[in-house]
Amino acid sequence: VIRKMIHRFCHLALKEKCDTRVLALLLAWGFGAFMEGMAGFGTAVAIPAAMMVAVGFDPLKSIIACLVANSVPTTFGSIGIPTTTLASLTNLDPSHLGTFISVQLFLLNLIAPFFVVMIIGGGIKALKGVFGITLISALSYVLPAILVSYFVGSELTVVVGSICSLLATIAAAMFHEKRTQTPQEYVMSVEHKTSIHVKDALVAWAPFILVFIFLLSTSKLVAPVNAFLNQFASSVMIYTGEGAAPYTFTWINTPGVLIILCAIVGGFIQKAKVSEMVAVFIATLKQMMFTILTMLFILATARVMQYSGMIAAVAALFSVFGPVYPFFAPMLGALGTFVTGSGTSSSALFGSVQMSTAASIGANKYWLAAANSLGVATGKMMAPLLKKVLPYAALFIIISALVCFFGQYVWAIFGIA
Repeated sequence: VIRKMIHRFCHLALKEKCDTRVLALLLAWGFGAFMEGMAGFGTAVAIPAAMMVAVGFDPLKSIIACLVANSVPTTFGSIGIPTTTLASLTNLDPSHLGTFISVQLFLLNLIAPFFVVMIIGGGIKALKGVFGITLISALSYVLPAILVSYFVGSELTVVVGSICSLLATIAAAMFHEKRTQTPQEYVMSVEHKTSIHVKDALVAWAPFILVFIFLLSTSKLVAPVNAFLNQFASSVMIYTGEGAAPYTFTWINTPGVLIILCAIVGGFIQKAKVSEMVAVFIATLKQMMFTILTMLFILATARVMQYSGMIAAVAALFSVFGPVYPFFAPMLGALGTFVTGSGTSSSALFGSVQMSTAASIGANKYWLAAANSLGVATGKMMAPLLKKVLPYAALFIIISALVCFFGQYVWAIFGIA
């Protein structure tokens, strides 16, 4: 079914042939980012890579391209959970923090699609003829992502950015195909006998469409709805010692609850039986049980470290670097993601360390908290321990360190706090 859908797109957009480099941008970069924004947890690599192999791409190149492409959207994956978790643990404004992260990720977001094309096409020569499309694919993602982070919030940053990138890339590809002859080495033949009705496609995509609508309509962009739903919350004092703060449980206006509601409504649209949905829910809980427990334990560990003074002790150690510390800040985030395999876990473990260190050296707390998420991009790429990815990871971490170190001064020049 996936193969038929892809070939159907190719036939409609690119007629009887398609450029493998453009198709890689659509699958690894655009669709991969969409899957990361909606689901995360490895789906943004596994599903697009499988789709690419299904239509004839080299398996190893497909995996590497998807790992590189998936690195930068990770900080806003799973409806922004790594960023909202970091904001919650550090008591920072989620939208403000998300904007800082988006700005820091700008350069990596800009170059990642170029690496996807180079990996699939066999080097820098592959950019010839599709440089413009690749640039459009990058800019149409990163610019909307920054705007959404600022005006809406972290939850839809990657989702909106990826949709804009997909649409812009498709439009650019159709324009490109009419005016440029694709080199034979990059031509992929397209099947003709496919039939997918619009109604069937909308039904299949119903849960994703509902997630987009629900999150957008309950965000701060629709202030009355956002304020009304936010009142349904409970505050609990889990710890009552020095520096204690209540933990707030939001019962409705939180991504997890909204996604479950979308899944239920989407299930009814797809005419699924209640018994089937319950069975899937139970199976999902069983499958994710150890992941859920791991996240709970990591969050608990982060709180224990904070209240016991361990965070302050670690921050004091890093403060010896003084004003040079921002250069190393992304490396801490990358280490946390590499070890745990999760951007959310890295945020939980080291977000408070970054905050405390910022206070110790007089740096911008939002900038260093965001730097942890900047490092997450590289750590996620390295987590599978694939040797051929290491050169890209090394380059990404160097760029991250330079962006974090020099970017803080540029940020200060504009007087942004």
